[in-house]
Amino acid sequence: MPATRTRGRRGLTVRTARPRRPRARLADDRGSSALELAILFPAILLLTFASIQVAAWFLARDVALNAAQEAVTAQRGYNAADGAGAARANNFLAQAGDWLVNPQVSVTRNGDDVQATVTGTSLPFVFAFTVSQTAHGRVERFTTDTQP
Repeated sequence: MPATRTRGRRGLTVRTARPRRPRARLADDRGSSALELAILFPAILLLTFASIQVAAWFLARDVALNAAQEAVTAQRGYNAADGAGAARANNFLAQAGDWLVNPQVSVTRNGDDVQATVTGTSLPFVFAFTVSQTAHGRVERFTTDTQP
């Protein structure tokens, strides 16, 4: 800090501080924004990648659930042929895009119940997560007033 010398009343030398200019104070903060950015940027980048990965996982779950519901809808129809549900689910997956990687469809019919399970992995942005969704339904059947 620069100082000036003046003579006091009794002949003593007194040092007084010269007031700083406002610009001189700002000059001390040069480079602090770059340093803050260098510290915060990895965390911001990590949060961005994590949010994209979570979105890809949710989209893969949604595609798997919709494919399973399509399979159940097709397989539970009145007098539906075996394999109708799996064919409809595979057709849906072919049109849904690549959000679900290596999908596998399993449709089982047990009496009056139909169950479809679609498994696969989410689109690997950073990591790939396993996704499995299941849908259930009752088989449609013809009934009369005397036979419910």
